[in-house]
Amino acid sequence: MKNSGNSGTFMTVEGTSLVKIMLLLLLFLFTIFSVSGLITSMKPEYRLSSSSVNLAAHNVNGKLLYQLMGWENHHFLKSEKGLTSEPKMTSLIFNLSTNLNLNDPRSLLGRELPGFYQFDANIVVAGEGTNYTNMPIESAPPVEIMKEERDAALQNLEGLDQPKDNPKPAPPPQSTGSKKVVLIYFTHTHESYLPYLKGVTDPNLAIHSKINVTRVGDELKQALESQGIGTSVNKTDVITMLNTNGLLYPKAYVESRQVVEASMGMNHDLQYFIDIHRDSRRKNQTTKIINGKSYAKIAFIIGGENPNYEKNEKLATDLHNLLEKKYPGLSRGVIKKEGAGNNGKYNQDLSPNAILIEFGGVDNTFDELNRSAEALADVFGEYYWQAEKVNTITGKAVGK
Repeated sequence: MKNSGNSGTFMTVEGTSLVKIMLLLLLFLFTIFSVSGLITSMKPEYRLSSSSVNLAAHNVNGKLLYQLMGWENHHFLKSEKGLTSEPKMTSLIFNLSTNLNLNDPRSLLGRELPGFYQFDANIVVAGEGTNYTNMPIESAPPVEIMKEERDAALQNLEGLDQPKDNPKPAPPPQSTGSKKVVLIYFTHTHESYLPYLKGVTDPNLAIHSKINVTRVGDELKQALESQGIGTSVNKTDVITMLNTNGLLYPKAYVESRQVVEASMGMNHDLQYFIDIHRDSRRKNQTTKIINGKSYAKIAFIIGGENPNYEKNEKLATDLHNLLEKKYPGLSRGVIKKEGAGNNGKYNQDLSPNAILIEFGGVDNTFDELNRSAEALADVFGEYYWQAEKVNTITGKAVGK
């Protein structure tokens, strides 16, 4: 009887321990599923991310997955003979273990270097001559100069505002009529060009309240409307808004967001949103000669931290490809920016048809910039009317 009692007590203790273990296991599983659900349901801009994991994901392509499956089922390896090349597993392991990418020199220098975040971007599509050493740079003017809004003396303004001698163009075969479907705006309204600033040679000081990127917007509007595409230009001075509200330069996108939202509220016909900027690179990297004429090269910037980024990226890539066909070398490519030190959204979360375009660099002239604006309008018109044709057939509204 005594032994039987001890046995019963032992079994009771054992049963209690097993219940505790089961309860802890259930609690653990519940916690895991809850945390996983919370993370996956968050907006992309608030999710945790890792550059190392992101790098791994970019390397795990279809060929590598096919090979991994083949290690378990040799039938796949037999079918793999048609593949042109075998993915390099060693390269992926090296990237993950060292956080170094031998195809990306930035990783050798270290992303932790002060100010090096400016180069922390991905080239989605590389234009002629574009690589990780010469991507667009967004440089902020000195705080004291921006706040005082000191304008440099101007030069080389002769002929800037004179009407063109071009013959009056024929009416476009297609038109949006009274509808304004494109909005052009400017987050960095004072970004200017050194050829017009007397005595200024520092790219960081290429700023002016009147002679700046807004003039490029005027040219682009005129060129788009010659394609029958109704366009609105909003020249709200975002930099002055920053100073008025006591905000620093990185907050410019917060202010320009209000401009876009207000425009969207007042005009429901708007479908495309173009934020025009100017790069800080020098002329040898931002200029292209096409058919004997000098053009300011353009670059498409996409924010990778918004739900629309894939659609924004596709729009930019389609425009880049059209430019490559008609104006080879004019586009520097499509650059995706995200992570620490970058805005990551550039207000492109407001629409799947929102893009940021860098027009030229600090050394380009308005003659060069205007040619580029006309070239962009040329291919944009082709893109827009083709999209309209497709959406008319399918019964969809563009940009909705």
